[in-house]
Amino acid sequence: MAEYKRPSSELEFEANFAQKKPLMNSTEAYYESSRCLFCYDAPCMNACPTHIDIPLFIKQIHTGNVEGAAKTIYDSNWMGNACAKVCPTGVLCEGACVYNNQHVKPIEIGRLQNYATLAAIKQNKKIAEPGVPNGKKVAIIGAGPAGLSAACELRTLGYMVDVFEAKAKPTGLTVYGVAPYKINNEEALQEEEYLQKQLGYNVFYNKPINTSEQLKEIESSYDAVFLGVGLGTTASLGIPGEDGSNVIGAVEFIEDLRMKHHTIKIPSRVVVIGGGNTAMDAASESARMGAEKVTLAYRRDKAGMGAYKFEYDLALSAGVTSLFNASPVEITAQGVKFIRTQEVNGKLENIAGSEFTLECDLVIKATGQAKMGSLLKQISGVQLDKSNRIVVNMETYQTGNPKYFAGGDAVNGGAEVVNGAYEGKMAAKGIDKWLKTGK
Repeated sequence: MAEYKRPSSELEFEANFAQKKPLMNSTEAYYESSRCLFCYDAPCMNACPTHIDIPLFIKQIHTGNVEGAAKTIYDSNWMGNACAKVCPTGVLCEGACVYNNQHVKPIEIGRLQNYATLAAIKQNKKIAEPGVPNGKKVAIIGAGPAGLSAACELRTLGYMVDVFEAKAKPTGLTVYGVAPYKINNEEALQEEEYLQKQLGYNVFYNKPINTSEQLKEIESSYDAVFLGVGLGTTASLGIPGEDGSNVIGAVEFIEDLRMKHHTIKIPSRVVVIGGGNTAMDAASESARMGAEKVTLAYRRDKAGMGAYKFEYDLALSAGVTSLFNASPVEITAQGVKFIRTQEVNGKLENIAGSEFTLECDLVIKATGQAKMGSLLKQISGVQLDKSNRIVVNMETYQTGNPKYFAGGDAVNGGAEVVNGAYEGKMAAKGIDKWLKTGK
């Protein structure tokens, strides 16, 4: 029997997807901030990819300076509220908290960060302003975490910024690709609206850039270009039947769910193929949508999964079951045909004669995302590595074509929102240095 009832209304959907990091009230924030030891050379700060001054913003919350705390956060991370909700804080900042060494619950840094930033957003507090106009223009392709972070930083430096976004909404994976129990649509979008109003960058929606003619027009109209194009659709498994009507990519599945909520109908039996964090999200979401049996199938053993342990545990708590050492060989109308695998001398091998079929109504492929190679190969001088990731100078994020800079998933191959936010900010600084010095 399913752990969750199929949601038939928005209220039921919200109940099934209750926030993992609910908003603190002022009393909770005061108490939690009082627990911080304000460590010198704080390990939490070093563990944060954007190096937010965590002890400072926690001290500001404790002393009632919530607006100051929000400014401290945004000074380092333009996606401060989104990262507070979607970051794997248990692996990053909270995972580095010194309380872990004493077997004491670490400070709830993510929820404190959410408390401060959301308060600033709700009250429309001024935390940034555009720099003095310098007469130069920068185009940004992609309104995901990297692109928006670059836009914000460039505006503070005095640049005019135009963002071209292929979809109808901003923030990329934050609104399209993250499980709704991590952040809801409203919270993801209101942060972007808050920043855009303060800093005044332009966003053009439903404006995909995918032809050489469009790229040439942008090159001739702007002083520099930032590529924050992210990743593409779910990668192919390369097996028969994966194009069937009972198969969907995890990225597409999650996007559909984020946009349509309870109106999505999930069948009774679901198989999710993959062992990464996206697979865990897709499996957990299927269970929360009322599927009676959700099986997470992975070709290696449990230890070989790329997913964080807490993500796997979350899927299990939703009623998901696991199937390890099973590699898919074919998808049919009845289900998925697997073959058992084993590791021999570090190499994964199929076990002859061990094929079996797992019946299901829907197959979700969580097998990674294809890179945007077809677009990127149209840009002269932009080099790609063997995995079709953009090659950049890791200090300035400048590509082989000096006019182009890049960051986010198109560079790192698929990381966290916080990584994209950091890379976008650093690329903006790189653009500023190049346009001012030519270096």
